[in-house]
Amino acid sequence: MTEKRKGARSIKDIPSVILEQLNRGEIETVNLTEWLAVNQKVLLKNILMQNQRTEYLNPILKGIDNLKKQTVNTINEAIGTGIFTETLKNNDKEFLAVISGHTSDLVRCWATYTIGRNEALPLKEKLDRIQQFAADRHFGVREICWMAVRPSIAAGLDESLSILAGWTTHEDPNIRRFASESTRPRGVWCAHIEALKQSPTPGLQILEPLKADPSRYVQDSVGNWLNDASKSQPEFVVEICDEWLRESPSKETAYIVKKALRTIGKKKI
Repeated sequence: MTEKRKGARSIKDIPSVILEQLNRGEIETVNLTEWLAVNQKVLLKNILMQNQRTEYLNPILKGIDNLKKQTVNTINEAIGTGIFTETLKNNDKEFLAVISGHTSDLVRCWATYTIGRNEALPLKEKLDRIQQFAADRHFGVREICWMAVRPSIAAGLDESLSILAGWTTHEDPNIRRFASESTRPRGVWCAHIEALKQSPTPGLQILEPLKADPSRYVQDSVGNWLNDASKSQPEFVVEICDEWLRESPSKETAYIVKKALRTIGKKKI
């Protein structure tokens, strides 16, 4: 059984049978080591062959070759974007459905870019469609999906914040976390949202409902959101944290505040 494995700590220790299954899209990765070990070009070829879509291969590989820097994330984005382009030309909704529900987490990551790069979709529909990936069981898909739609979120910031504020009461902590993580002023591996760096106040419609969230996954994101903001608007963050501690004297809020103030704390030392 491969499903219960913990995963190797280094790429060289991944059993060859596991790596072959990963590259054929038969199983999910179980940790970051496996995620980094998958050869996405090989995986792409296998998925296209399995679904009789080999004519898509060369145009997508050309997009990868044109990348200035090839990393797991840039290749992932290039493949997802390439699949979107090819399926759009061929009106191939069937293949989009296949990759959206695929066993392989990396293939589902590609699917998020077919949503993020679809400029014909209104913002609300784009976010509605990405929600299934925000709730995905796999950590990699949850990370990639917010990156796939973040440019659209930044471009339509007011509407995005209004829509995502509604996600903060969702029963699934992964979806609540998406609302915070996707709108971080600085974020990780992504362009900054300059408007929120200069004026973080609009983000409070997302942060306030999460200030005592029971999920540590959500707490980490909210703390990181405010820590991002503290690098350009420290007074704002201190004021909000003081207010939250008065209004919500809980261990959850205390944890968020500690995480939010860590950069400010370093500057005081």
